[in-house]
Amino acid sequence: MVRLFGVSKAYRKEASALHNVTFRISKGEFVYINGPSGAGKSTLLKLLYCGERPSRGQILLDGQNVSRLPQRKIPYLRRRIGVVFQDYKLLENRTVFENVAFPLEVQGLKRYAVSRKVYDTLELVGMEHKLKSRPLELSGGEQQRVAIARALIVDPLLLIADEPTGNLDANMSREIVELFSAANIKGTTVLLATHDRDIMNHMPGRVLSLKEGELVNDSQPLEINSL
Repeated sequence: MVRLFGVSKAYRKEASALHNVTFRISKGEFVYINGPSGAGKSTLLKLLYCGERPSRGQILLDGQNVSRLPQRKIPYLRRRIGVVFQDYKLLENRTVFENVAFPLEVQGLKRYAVSRKVYDTLELVGMEHKLKSRPLELSGGEQQRVAIARALIVDPLLLIADEPTGNLDANMSREIVELFSAANIKGTTVLLATHDRDIMNHMPGRVLSLKEGELVNDSQPLEINSL
């Protein structure tokens, strides 16, 4: 599903955000990217959805080499990837419904099909009663639920989340991670960057640990508590 071969990313000659990272993620896995601030978690995720290009190495997504993908093809790749950010990145001047509908409208789906799918997806994350609200009228947890719905609406092969619970309290963080788990149970591959060990203990998964841009550990669920 996801394969990295010797991937490095350097922004300056004297420092690398990632150095020689190699791993493989199979379809349907739930994987955490763990590490302190500055470890390279966000950079790694950006490389996966082509927000950045690697300086060296190859990245394969579902067999396709995305590390050298032509710029014109990147929007089509992103239709297969759902991305959730710590700061939500919702469109403040649009309603909840319009935010979640946006990826489908870009694809040219008919209005009826969009409406039905948006409602079903908002119901999945418990936000169907807020479809006419705007982001600034919602709590942080509610905004993140909407962001997750927007990511799920495209039925992604891969769901990527960059510190999605970073602005939330412990109880809401667990509820949000449970939404990712529910998507994973239905077959979506999930890759979630976090430094929150409580979350990883609450919802065990494979853990790829980064430190100073290097992959230093690859632990299966039963090994997590011993890290």
